[in-house]
Amino acid sequence: MHDHEPRDERELAPDSALLRAVGVWGLTAAIINVTVGGGIFRLPSGVAASLGAAAPIAYLVCAIAMGLIVLCFAEAGSRVALTGGPYAYVEVAFGPFVGFLSGALLWAGVTAALAAVTSFFAVSLGALVPPLASAPARVIVMLVILGGLTALNIRGVSGASRFNAAMTIAKLLPLALLVFGGVLAVHRTNLVWHDAPSVGAIGRSSVLLIFAFLGVETALVPSGEVKDPARTVPRAVFLAIGSIAVLYLAVQIVSQGVLGASLATSKTPVADAGGAAFGPWGRTLILVGSTVSMFGYVSGMTLAVPRMLFAFARDGFLPRSVAAVHPRFRTPYRAIAIQAVLVALLAATGSFEWLAIVANGAVLLVYATCCLATVELRRRDVRAGGVPFRVPASGLVPWLALSVIVGLLATLQGGEWVAVLLVIAVAVLVFGVARLRQERAVAESVVE
Repeated sequence: MHDHEPRDERELAPDSALLRAVGVWGLTAAIINVTVGGGIFRLPSGVAASLGAAAPIAYLVCAIAMGLIVLCFAEAGSRVALTGGPYAYVEVAFGPFVGFLSGALLWAGVTAALAAVTSFFAVSLGALVPPLASAPARVIVMLVILGGLTALNIRGVSGASRFNAAMTIAKLLPLALLVFGGVLAVHRTNLVWHDAPSVGAIGRSSVLLIFAFLGVETALVPSGEVKDPARTVPRAVFLAIGSIAVLYLAVQIVSQGVLGASLATSKTPVADAGGAAFGPWGRTLILVGSTVSMFGYVSGMTLAVPRMLFAFARDGFLPRSVAAVHPRFRTPYRAIAIQAVLVALLAATGSFEWLAIVANGAVLLVYATCCLATVELRRRDVRAGGVPFRVPASGLVPWLALSVIVGLLATLQGGEWVAVLLVIAVAVLVFGVARLRQERAVAESVVE
């Protein structure tokens, strides 16, 4: 596993035992469910603070960027049908070292995203229950929620998929209510631009907004269970990202039109827009919906993300003890506990916006390697079965996507780059130590 040569998908055959049962609509729903989390309930205020009524420009830039990126995902996903999503695409294209670096960045980005949503969940709960609104109370809420979910996951949470549809409705219902009902309360004067935004402000806001689109990479992880991936993956990612982009743009426009300048300072912007449009019941309904949505996200990610630590330990990149399985509950209890502690520390010490941008920086680097992987997979003509999807203007799109990603990354500030580069440095060190340990073990076995 630790050699440096890229591996063809045929060498990664264990996925052939998986049942391919996920179709176009199932994968589309999965992408929407994972992508529409807590971000869109908070981000409208951050974008409005930077761009005011010109905020839709950042959404359009972000949608174009994500459109180019998912074109690459669509082709790579139609060529590599392995469980792991972008991590698998990169590993098949460039080998275990680059694959591990991408996996480490993806884990770090998702961990920061989970911490950001956990933090905003506590803020939203405080808006619903005022005694929980103080800073100490928010920290206690986060600790209780993460502690409770950790205990449940260690004991083995079964039947979580039954709540998937309910969670999706909980996320989309308050947003749909605001878009279709709130449009009647929009004041056109609130949508008038007073100044043209700078390119730098648009870029910075677009990087922040990428957070609201994170999820495609997670939803594509179970690619080994997608039927006819050459057809299913491209159609699902286009349907999902197109629908999400239209929804987000509509939410921003309606929120700006209803709240005007006060949107920029709102801590719960979508809920406040609902309150201004419908009265107290509207604000409460959207707060409840957003809180349920974020709880679903935190719960689901608390279940999923520790498995990455478990996999790293299983593959020899972390101490084997991290991959320990509970003798009674048969869950990776140490990985779950370690993940919960890390998320709690990040959520308690970092602001939502900072955590979101750090998450975006890490995941954007993963996206960049996926764009390069698409070019390499096409060059080697790797196929998952059937005729793979080919990106229109295939010689240009991956490089355009890469250029947009580089432009977005250029807006990261010093502290944010330090956090991302620290993850890379630690990942390189971990891989090197694992490599040396493996070589030593091989040498000892030969001597014996």
